Amino acid sequence: MPRLFEPLTLRGLTVKNRIWLPPMCQYSCEGRDGVPTDWHLAHLGARAQGGFGLLIAEASAVVPEGRISPLDAGIWNDAQAAAWSRIVDFVHTQDAAIAIQLAHAGRKGSTHPAFHGGPKGSLGAEDGAWETVAPSAVPFPDLAVPREMSREDIAEAVVAFAAGARRAQGAGFDAVEIHAAHGYLLHEFLSPFSNERTDEYGGDFAGRTRMLMETYRAVRAEVGEEYPVMVRISATEWTDGGFDLDEAAELAALLDAEGCDLIDVSSAANVPAEIPVGPGYQVPLAAEVAGTGATTAAVGLLTEPVQAEQVLVNGDADVVLIGRAALREPAWPQRAAHELGLDWREAPYPKQYTRGRWGAGL
Repeated sequence: MPRLFEPLTLRGLTVKNRIWLPPMCQYSCEGRDGVPTDWHLAHLGARAQGGFGLLIAEASAVVPEGRISPLDAGIWNDAQAAAWSRIVDFVHTQDAAIAIQLAHAGRKGSTHPAFHGGPKGSLGAEDGAWETVAPSAVPFPDLAVPREMSREDIAEAVVAFAAGARRAQGAGFDAVEIHAAHGYLLHEFLSPFSNERTDEYGGDFAGRTRMLMETYRAVRAEVGEEYPVMVRISATEWTDGGFDLDEAAELAALLDAEGCDLIDVSSAANVPAEIPVGPGYQVPLAAEVAGTGATTAAVGLLTEPVQAEQVLVNGDADVVLIGRAALREPAWPQRAAHELGLDWREAPYPKQYTRGRWGAGL
């Protein structure tokens, strides 16, 4: 049995394999109301049919001002939860699990959707711009200056994450992932580049991690002890003086000690940086975090089955997340099963598709 196709259990959830779909923003809530649409059903449904063990639905804002763009998904009200529930139900018919990423964009909110050829940067008033917030009034380059959050703002955001988790659980999601990566709000608190506070939420490592730890504890208290809670981090900013791999490993150990079920290891996006992008370029970051004993997921230009299998064989991570390759190939796990020699009867095919299985000939 290839390692990719071994099950993994997180608390009360057993996932059928270790090939997971990472959260990828679709910018497709055309009503500008955070309600997922048929696009989300088709996007996530196709990857569930394609054999992914667990899908993580895109960054979904826990408050309206936590969106990256007006077309972002949300989980701040019951209408959104009801729309997500329809998608969750279909994913479950394919013997797949599904989580949702709880998000707040912080200073990187109120921007145009990141579509090729479209406008970039902060929205204007005519586009429905809103005030952004951040640990400090330090803007992301070329974006609007955010308002520094008060302690009351921080407390309200923590409550909003917990409320989003409650709605996600009620909608049938099997797990939640707290987004603390890619330069969004919780990552902004972690980084000295964006967090210049001198109160208990800034300064040293304990101060800069305080909001994330409070958020994790609030979410855990809301969903209970049998429900998986994951956290995504940017393990380095690829720039000296920022949140780095040593701090990421220390944070992972703290989260693991408090019962966090999986650390999803990405990198960058809080400040411009020279990033050594290449096949599997973030796997060493995941390996360092895995060295703390935390259950870990690796992501970042993992495109070929043998490459992904080796990540698990080497012990660099417990799970691989296949992102851009999955946009090109929704049934990537089925090809992986064939290339790694798994009998097609054990491969993740829907019964409707077995006639087109890899190796079936004409």
